[in-house]
Amino acid sequence: MDTQAEQLFVQDVPERPERPAPEGGQVIERGSEAWPPSLDDLAHPPERLFCLGDSTALQGPCVSIVGARRPTPYGEAIAEFAGRIAAECGVTVVSGGAMGCDVVAERAALAAGGRTVLVAGAGADVTYPRRSSDVFDAARAGRGCVASLMPWGYEPLPFVFPQRNPVIAALSAATIVCEAGLPSGTLSTAEAAAEMGRTLLAIPGSIFSPQSRGCNRLICDGAQPVTDESELEGALCGLYGTLRRETLGGTPDRGRLLSALVASPLRVDELSARLDLSLARVMRAITAYEVRGLVCRLPDGRISPTRQALLMRGDVPREQGL
Repeated sequence: MDTQAEQLFVQDVPERPERPAPEGGQVIERGSEAWPPSLDDLAHPPERLFCLGDSTALQGPCVSIVGARRPTPYGEAIAEFAGRIAAECGVTVVSGGAMGCDVVAERAALAAGGRTVLVAGAGADVTYPRRSSDVFDAARAGRGCVASLMPWGYEPLPFVFPQRNPVIAALSAATIVCEAGLPSGTLSTAEAAAEMGRTLLAIPGSIFSPQSRGCNRLICDGAQPVTDESELEGALCGLYGTLRRETLGGTPDRGRLLSALVASPLRVDELSARLDLSLARVMRAITAYEVRGLVCRLPDGRISPTRQALLMRGDVPREQGL
């Protein structure tokens, strides 16, 4: 059965005045030499793609990395290490350029010397959202490419985003879902990947975190769980037949306090009880870790490790002996 998102491909694009192609712009027709054949797996493949940048990036190998628009520090850390590992394995990261997990993964891939394909929710020459302009500019400059179903100059409209999500999934042999709640627009990309027989990888999260409900549900429904960094590296190397340029030497020692928070963000009183330490001592340690950028306070008052803390490669110097 076709997904609702794929059925949207039959919708006519609203009439807009045509804008000339920007310098370096390409219109890739279905069936041409530059056409990515993976898009033919869609139930309703588009007839053309508008591209800026190095369109050979569309040919792969590619992995799609998607996730929440408003991720927790845990979700951001997952997106960053997934993007970095993909680049170190020589695999191009495909995403939508949206704020949150998408752009974090794309920035990490570029910082690691890799490439990224942005499937835009507007014309390929339109930057949306503006806060992702750095990754759009890099892709257009040849560090990958920006691809769109929409003509040049097309501004973002709500109906475009469900159309582009199956394209994100179709371009890659695998899709990684970093963090997603329920309901979540991210899950439409995961659904499209599963229906095309693509490998679907999901990062498990705490059962107490609403932002992890979508990923945990995907795993229950058959997605492959990724339980640590070496497992993700092994999955990518196995899927794409590549070797990673760099690997970690082991799991860093984060100390008692940060290790407790990695398991699940906690309120100060909960952390005090968990560690069997006085509230005053725990608060002093939290303040010191906050100053160093290793913990932050979530909107609901819980304390969480930051993305920096979760991604540290070496042991974390202890605060207050914790």
